[in-house]
Amino acid sequence: MPNDEPDRAVRVRLGTDGPMLIEGPVEITLPDGSVVRSDRFTVAVCLCGRSARYPWCDTSHRRRPPRSRRGSDAT
Repeated sequence: MPNDEPDRAVRVRLGTDGPMLIEGPVEITLPDGSVVRSDRFTVAVCLCGRSARYPWCDTSHRRRPPRSRRGSDAT
């Protein structure tokens, strides 16, 4: 993905019960090979799979109890 600032790292924030927040713009390649793009300055990417707007988060995770996260059982 081209970047105007090649030495600048992309900032990604992970929460415990919500989406992955990525500084945009971003392009995401979906499992079927299609590519979606958002030019927003911060993008919320769905991690729970409940979003009707997948891969973008629509806050559907708030309406259901959280599922266990990978690594949460690790000691």
